[in-house]
Amino acid sequence: MMMMANTYLQVLYLFICSLAIINTVSSTKENVTPYLDEAYHVSKTIVKNAVSKGAVCLDGSPPAYHFEPGFGDGAQTWLVQLSGGEWCRTVEACLERSKSEFGSSNLMNSWWFTGMFSKNQSGNPEFYNWNKVFIRYCDGGGFTGDVEYVDPATKLHFRGARIFKAVMDELLEKGLKTAKSALLSGSSAGGFPAMLYCDYFRTLLPNTPRVKCMNDAGYFINAKEPFRANFTELYTALVTLHGSAKALPKECTSKMSPELCFFPENMQQYVKTPLFIASSAYDKYQINNSIAVGINTCIGSSNCTATTNQTFLEFRSRFLNALPKPTNPKLKGVFIDSFNHHSQVQFWWSPFNITTINNLTLSKAFADWFYDRNYTYVIHEHELPISALGALAEKERKAKLKKSMRHLPKFH
Repeated sequence: MMMMANTYLQVLYLFICSLAIINTVSSTKENVTPYLDEAYHVSKTIVKNAVSKGAVCLDGSPPAYHFEPGFGDGAQTWLVQLSGGEWCRTVEACLERSKSEFGSSNLMNSWWFTGMFSKNQSGNPEFYNWNKVFIRYCDGGGFTGDVEYVDPATKLHFRGARIFKAVMDELLEKGLKTAKSALLSGSSAGGFPAMLYCDYFRTLLPNTPRVKCMNDAGYFINAKEPFRANFTELYTALVTLHGSAKALPKECTSKMSPELCFFPENMQQYVKTPLFIASSAYDKYQINNSIAVGINTCIGSSNCTATTNQTFLEFRSRFLNALPKPTNPKLKGVFIDSFNHHSQVQFWWSPFNITTINNLTLSKAFADWFYDRNYTYVIHEHELPISALGALAEKERKAKLKKSMRHLPKFH
């Protein structure tokens, strides 16, 4: 257990640093670690023939992924996950990124699988025995770049779109082409490309009865005044540097500038394959960037001012208005809670620490939607943000109290 906790803390630290989530909650009442449901390490697989296709990481190294074969009745079901990790939008930032595992497969180690990737049947009953693929993010452009020219001075490659296609080619040969069910998912910065390539993913599997997609914690909205407009500025620089416009839907770019088509709210209507959106209305990364740096702190400390709470309500309203309308949840399902967290399919998926809306968990809602048992469009009615770590601490406190009560003497 101690080894698992240490592994989690190391990876969580790396993940938080990569997403530039700063000023995280540090109050003592939230000094808890989300439970990892039998996490296990999976070694990396380098994509064959990727370099000959020009599908390379920022530093020119071949891309990589982590693969765990399915078993039992899950042997022909596939989960393909695009990892997140923010973006680089300047040459200087991309150079720095190329010296890390977010820009070079040479620096990647094994990755740990947990949450939706867990093999624990009781904790992950719907997906525990699937084929699971975790595609590493090493291009800095959200798997969208395609620039042929390589500056000899920097030797940077912007080839994210080629990486996605090269990995798909290899997975098809590994058995994906005979899948009976397949899910393309992405978290954080991987959420948008999961939407962007959703229909393409569907075309790769013409004989697969059930193909769907999921955007986990990557539905970043175009929050205009009075909010900070840095996402628009970021996407403008990103599209220019990475040559991303070619990867974006022409139906969208013919109506607005490419950087605006990077916002899920502007391109989700062009996704024809069933798509599920899972997010917090107060996603940690999003409000830290769109409202104010460090804004998450007052949520964890339960001391947000009335003015800040009013700002939260305005942001929530804009976020909900940016979602697909609830007219066809079979095609566009959503699960939007008010917990202040980020990237649920790994960190907030286990039965112990998963967040709920009216006793409905994301894992149950998503599985019902994926298997066509029930089509979910759920919005948390709680209007102000809730500390996810605080809720977990309270759940942990109640569990310990319940356990201690079992050892009390019984009087008859």
